[in-house]
Amino acid sequence: MRQIISILLENESGALSRVVGLFSQRGYNIENITAAPTEDNTISRITILTKGDGTIVERITKQLHKLVNVIKVSSHEENSVDIVGREILFVKVKAIGHTQREEIKTLCDIFGAKIVDITQDQYILQFVESSLEVDRFLKAVGEQAEVVETVRSGVCGIFRGEHSLHT
Repeated sequence: MRQIISILLENESGALSRVVGLFSQRGYNIENITAAPTEDNTISRITILTKGDGTIVERITKQLHKLVNVIKVSSHEENSVDIVGREILFVKVKAIGHTQREEIKTLCDIFGAKIVDITQDQYILQFVESSLEVDRFLKAVGEQAEVVETVRSGVCGIFRGEHSLHT
């Protein structure tokens, strides 16, 4: 099962490298990772999507807590109701001819995607949703048009309600 691990750590040189190194040394795969400063510029938040059962994720979080710059760690299943997780997808597609362009526009309307750039024979589409929905949208787009290039942000997530990963 896919797990989202959220980490608050000191925003210092090498801190992200140590987190990634821990995964590498232990043989854990990172499916995607995002990192950025929080509202406090001295603290960064890293969100990692990885695969593993509860035992593996518990082992990872315990090892993360031992790292010098780590302040707080929390994990949840990707499809947990306790977390709002989203990913941004940009996909460049060939859009040649009126019929294909209309099909792509209709697909964007159905999924709630946006066309953010138009050239004579290509569109760049933007879609923001859960990773599973991004996968569904990308598959549907690939059935309608030739995909030239994709860029995915990786999962960003925040806890619902009173729970937060805050110092």
